[in-house]
Amino acid sequence: MKATIVTIGDEILIGQIVDTNSAFIAKTLDKVGVEIHEILSISDSREHILATFKKLQNQVDLVIITGGLGPTKDDVTKKTFCDYFEDVLVVDEKVLAHVTELIEGFYKRPISQINKDQALVPSKCTVLPNTVGTAPGMWMKKENTVFVSLPGVPYEMKYLVENEILPKVIKEYQRPFILHKTVLTYGQGESLVAERIEAWENNLPDFIKLAYLPNPGRVRLRLSARGTDEAFLMKGIEDNVISLTKIIGDIIVGYDDSETLEFVVGQLLAKYKKTIATAESCTGGGLAALLTSIPGSSAYFQGSVVSYAKAAKIDVLHVSEETIRDYSVVSGQVAEEMALGIQKIMHTDYAIGVTGNAGPSKDDTEAEIGAVFIALATPNGVTSEEFNFGQPREKVIDRAINKALEMIQKEILKN
Repeated sequence: MKATIVTIGDEILIGQIVDTNSAFIAKTLDKVGVEIHEILSISDSREHILATFKKLQNQVDLVIITGGLGPTKDDVTKKTFCDYFEDVLVVDEKVLAHVTELIEGFYKRPISQINKDQALVPSKCTVLPNTVGTAPGMWMKKENTVFVSLPGVPYEMKYLVENEILPKVIKEYQRPFILHKTVLTYGQGESLVAERIEAWENNLPDFIKLAYLPNPGRVRLRLSARGTDEAFLMKGIEDNVISLTKIIGDIIVGYDDSETLEFVVGQLLAKYKKTIATAESCTGGGLAALLTSIPGSSAYFQGSVVSYAKAAKIDVLHVSEETIRDYSVVSGQVAEEMALGIQKIMHTDYAIGVTGNAGPSKDDTEAEIGAVFIALATPNGVTSEEFNFGQPREKVIDRAINKALEMIQKEILKN
C-alpha cells in the first residue's frame, strides 16, 4: 500500500511555518505497513490542488491532505474537493451540532455564520468527526485512490489520524509488516562508522536495508525490514543488531529514536540517584534544554546558568578574574571553574561547564573559531577537554552539546 502526503499552505512554501504534520503522518502510517511514496507541499490555489490530485490519481492508494479547511476565504480545500469529485457542499447536522456546542457551550459566545460553514462538507464524503476542533476530516474515493482531507492544526490532525484514519486503513487494506530498529552511536563520524561495519553491512540479508542518519557528533543506523512474516522479520533484525553490537559496541549508547543520548543520560542519573547542573556559554542553554526535554528530568536536573557574558561568569558562577585574565574566557581553566561554580550553587553530583568560540567571527580572545572547552565536575574533582568543531556556528553548538552528553554518560558508567 502506497500513500502520498500533501500539505497545503502558502505559509509553508515561504518558510513562515515548518511542516511538522507530514513527519507525524509518515511515521504513524509507516508503523502499520503503509509505504510513503511522496511528500508534497503546495500552494493555496484551486488550480494547483486540482493538478496535484490528477497527478496522484491511481498512482497511490491513499492521499492525505492537510490544511485549507479553515472558515476564511483563503481556505479552498473543501470547494476544490467538490470540483474534483463533481460534488456539492451540504450541511452535516452532526458536525453543526458539535460546532455549535463548542462555540456556544465552551467559548460562551454566539455562533456566527462563518462558524456554521465549518459544517459544510461534500455530500459524497465520509465525514471524519473532529471532536477536538471545528473542521471535520473528509474521506472520499475516486477509482483506485482514496483522498483524505484533514485540518492543518497539528493537534486536530493528530487526533484524526490516530482515531479515524488508522482504524479505517487497518480495517480496509491489506498491508505488509514494516519494522525498524535504530542503533544510536556517538563519538565517531559517518565515514568511520561505515568503515568499521562494511563487512557486516555487505552480509545483511536482502530483506533488511541499512540507512545512515548522521548528525553532528552522532550517527543513527536504521535497519528496516519489510515482509509478510512479522516474527521472521523481527528475528532477522534482532540477530543483526546483536552482531553489529559486537563490532561497534564501544560507541553504541542506545536503541530506537526514543533512546536519545539525553534520554540515556537521564536514565543513568535516575538509576544511580545522581544529580546534574550545567553552566553554558557558547551553547546558550542548549544542553540544559535537551536534558529537561526528557519527562521526569526534575528527578536529576537541578538547574543551569547561561553565562554568556564575562561578567556573568564572574558575578554568578564566581569564575576568578585572574583566571580569565591569564587564560581568557575560552579556556579549559575557565570551563572548569564554571563547572565547579554551578556544582556548588546547585549542590549536584555532576556539573558541566562549556565555553568556546562558535563563530562566525573571532571574539576578543586568541581562541580559534570552533574551539570549545568542556569541563566535567564530579564528586572526585574536575577535568576538561579541548575540541575544535570547525564551522558553521550551528555545527559547533550541536557538536559541543553532543560531546558534553557523551562525556557525562561515560563518566557515570565508569563509576
